[in-house]
Amino acid sequence: MDVKQFDFELPERLIAQHPLPDRTASRLLVMDKRTGELSHRRFTDLKEYLRAGDVLVLNDSRVLPARLIGEKADTGAKIEVLLLKSLGEDRWETLVKPGKRVKPGTEIIFGEGLLRCVCEETTETGGRIVRFHYEGIFYEILDQLGSMPLPPYIHEQLDDRERYQTVYARERGSAAAPTAGLHFTEEYLRQLEAGGVQLAYVTLHVGLGTFRPVTADVVEEHVMHSEYYEIPARTAELVNAAKAEGRRVIAVGTTSCRTLETVGTRHGGRLEEESGWTDIFIYPGYQFAIIDGLLTNFHLPKSSLVMLVSALAGQEHIRRAYEEAIREEYRFFSFGDAMLLI
Repeated sequence: MDVKQFDFELPERLIAQHPLPDRTASRLLVMDKRTGELSHRRFTDLKEYLRAGDVLVLNDSRVLPARLIGEKADTGAKIEVLLLKSLGEDRWETLVKPGKRVKPGTEIIFGEGLLRCVCEETTETGGRIVRFHYEGIFYEILDQLGSMPLPPYIHEQLDDRERYQTVYARERGSAAAPTAGLHFTEEYLRQLEAGGVQLAYVTLHVGLGTFRPVTADVVEEHVMHSEYYEIPARTAELVNAAKAEGRRVIAVGTTSCRTLETVGTRHGGRLEEESGWTDIFIYPGYQFAIIDGLLTNFHLPKSSLVMLVSALAGQEHIRRAYEEAIREEYRFFSFGDAMLLI
């Protein structure tokens, strides 16, 4: 498949630059994934589309304040370090800017010496492997010195860093938020549970590669980045029982979807308590093993995420839905409006 099939023109004014004051105040475009029929609703109408017995699966990964600004120890030159993936023993895969100034052996100082790192090697994709040195607890120091790694298409500062976290975020490790979950409040989740919806949680630590456009000309030649996931026993039990009884499993976000499908395809349509790394790439032609529906945001042109939703609802249906969303001026990307494929 030609990647250009997943391209579209998006007016820059539709890229949401800030979250709405009320998390649940966004719009909701609902699509019947079988017929392509569209309905324009509000996010708070979601409960009308969910049934008692549905299992709603959410990604509880928490975004790290992963952007650090430091100085080279020898010259004082300003360096930005973005944490991507923990490799253990205080070693991290990172992106650095400007990269040409950071060679193996370079030492970078943060917070007047509260934290420092040394570049150990360069990665194949142009990143850097660094080792941090500090006294105390790393994540507490990171909370003090780091800032939220907002996507490059968001140009405004975020006043409250918790608005780039879901209300149920628990497990530290993401370089970007699982943004479909940003629409929920604790109160709205309680309302869903009161209506008989079962909530289940997975963890997938989101990497920045999730949001990047596919650079290959041919879809099948794209290589996905790898991300760490965990599925707890309770989630496996809830999902397996729902599948056995013909009840629906609905993923909140493409990260939850990719986690469920990674394990479900491996175990014949069932889940197991499991953790590991996934580089699953879902594009049209993929046969879903677990999910029956998906709540998601509106995605970048030519991204793997547009390909994923096209696999679930069909390329033509998604193309028309996005045309409609642009015409009706829905807000796009991380802080934008939501779409329900059901």
